[in-house]
Amino acid sequence: MYLADYHTHSRISPDAGTSMTDMAQAAVSAGLDEICFTDHVEPVVWGGTELRDAFDWKALTAEFEEAEHAVGEKIRLRLGIELGDAPRAFSHAERLMADAPALDFVIGSVHMLSKRFGDTDLYYFAPRNEDEAREGIADYLENVQRLAAWGRFSVLGHLTLPLRYLNENRGLQLTFDGFERQVENILQTLIQNGCGIELNTNRGNTPLPDGKWLRMYRDLGGEIITLGTDAHSPEYVGCAVRERQQLLKDCGFTKFCTFAHLEPIWHEL
Repeated sequence: MYLADYHTHSRISPDAGTSMTDMAQAAVSAGLDEICFTDHVEPVVWGGTELRDAFDWKALTAEFEEAEHAVGEKIRLRLGIELGDAPRAFSHAERLMADAPALDFVIGSVHMLSKRFGDTDLYYFAPRNEDEAREGIADYLENVQRLAAWGRFSVLGHLTLPLRYLNENRGLQLTFDGFERQVENILQTLIQNGCGIELNTNRGNTPLPDGKWLRMYRDLGGEIITLGTDAHSPEYVGCAVRERQQLLKDCGFTKFCTFAHLEPIWHEL
């Protein structure tokens, strides 16, 4: 069994505080074969809506080189990013990416709702009831559809992300049931654009997405899929990756992907 964690954050991300070296050492301790660092890059400033200045790519590459020097002989390291909320300003995201170093992998993701919901980050979205929560999910999926149509990334991250916050933080018991048409359109668009999806292990909680949507992706002909924990600290590196490989098998997949130079590398499940 080849074990890889393809969604991790280091201190280069504004919501994490650990070095890539420490995250890589945790991956070695967890018995992983490979880890990809996917720190946050957004076209808007963290926690706001104004366009950000140029990203500090030198800090990113210096951190990665330090990790390579420290543990590169013990585990395969890949350099990626999580390109968040590109629909806020596609042209600005493209300008930021034009200055990027050679990357192995790019996660495309959405964390913010639209202006109709006050540009609220999903983490802070506090609906008054389930109806409002589902309105928020619909708004989120509209943004994800726009991102999928743009398609300048490797995989879509954590498709069902609102459920992490609505259920785990707000105490609701929601699913994406009822949004089948919207999700199917997103998945079809991703497949047409040569993009894949991520199975986010959600640090051992409910996977994002779960089996229903993984099966839909597979039935539509989707093949490109990665596994990532979304670890922001060492203790979650590699969490539930083994179990989620079994989930992929149960959903009809026979292989999963890692990436090098933005090209998928296939591994048997």
